[in-house]
Amino acid sequence: MNSLVELLGGTSLVYLGFIASLIAGAATGVGALPVLFMRNISVRFQDGMLGFGAGVMLAATSFSLILPGLDAAYGTYESKPGAAFIIGAGMFIGAFFLWLSDKYSPHEHFIYGPEGADPKNLKRVWLFIIAITLHNFPEGLAVGVGSGDIANGIALATGIGLQNMPEGLVVAIALIGERYSVGRALFIAFVTGLVEPVGGLIGAGVVNLAAPLLPWGLGFAAGAMLFVISDEIIPESHRKGFEKEATLGVMIGFVVMMFLDVTLG
Repeated sequence: MNSLVELLGGTSLVYLGFIASLIAGAATGVGALPVLFMRNISVRFQDGMLGFGAGVMLAATSFSLILPGLDAAYGTYESKPGAAFIIGAGMFIGAFFLWLSDKYSPHEHFIYGPEGADPKNLKRVWLFIIAITLHNFPEGLAVGVGSGDIANGIALATGIGLQNMPEGLVVAIALIGERYSVGRALFIAFVTGLVEPVGGLIGAGVVNLAAPLLPWGLGFAAGAMLFVISDEIIPESHRKGFEKEATLGVMIGFVVMMFLDVTLG
């Protein structure tokens, strides 16, 4: 791990953020590959996987975004209350951004159904794509911003990639259930992950332009991810009566990401 960090030490932050978020996003398509061999996955298992993803994101928000953000803010402004205010304000801004996106972007949940602006002029496949885009953009943003610390960026990219794999499988299974072909379902699952390097490029680019923006960027990404976890993923995992399985998934995902952050970050 240390040798990898040393090897990447002189690499541009923008390049690191883009590549790390691209790898994490590509994991969405990799996670969908099992549909080539298995078409029917129980709702219980799907809810458990959604819970796992929520747990990974929750731990990543805590250990890889909020804590490094507080350290960065304190290092810049040398005030603990000021650092807490900056991260808190950044989190509210990030959550508000996702709330606006959720409110005005037409999209469709796999269980809850249509939400946002009037979707009647869009094909259902694009509603699915927009829904997953809303999930994946803050993840890519988090990886891009977090790559300011190489070890932290590696942990974030690994954890988000793990989270994306079950998400990609759930997406593919849901699309096949809507009578999409296996090939098309795999393609859509892969494309939804490509939003992450866009977010990664934006996050790394902004931080690269002005170092004092790093804590604001980390707070923004943390707030956006918390919004997705609470507003989207956990409610989706609880709608079919498998709350305990989803909660167990959250616990496992949180511990896995905590372990990754401690060992890699």
